[in-house]
Amino acid sequence: MAQGYERTFIAVKPDGVQRGLIGEIVKRFEQRGYKLVGAKLCVVWEGKEVVKMGRVMLGATKPQESAPGTIRGDFAIDVGRNVCHGSDSVATAKREIALWFSNAELAAYDAVEAPWVYE
Repeated sequence: MAQGYERTFIAVKPDGVQRGLIGEIVKRFEQRGYKLVGAKLCVVWEGKEVVKMGRVMLGATKPQESAPGTIRGDFAIDVGRNVCHGSDSVATAKREIALWFSNAELAAYDAVEAPWVYE
C-alpha cells in the first residue's frame, strides 16, 4: 500500500443489491479516483483519506439527512434500507476488512490513473 493511503470497507447492503445499485456505487468510487483492491459481494477501497471521504460519498446514516448527490441522498429513504455500510474510522476499517478478506484476497497494484489523481 502506498505511503499515506488507507483502506476502507464498503458493503452494498441487500437492499442496494436488490435495487441494482452495485455498479453505480462502484462507479462513484472509481470516478473519485479510489482503487478497488478487494471485492466479493462487499468492497474494499484504497486511497488517501478514503475512510473519511467514503463516509461523505455515502451520506448520513439517516437518508433524510443525506445531501443530494450522495449515495444515500440519491437512493435511500429509510435507515433500515440505507443501501451501503462504510467503515467509520481507520481502525474499524482494518477490523471489518479482516472479517471479510484475507491478505491474499486483497490486490496490490499501481493504478495507472494515480499520477492524475494524487499530487
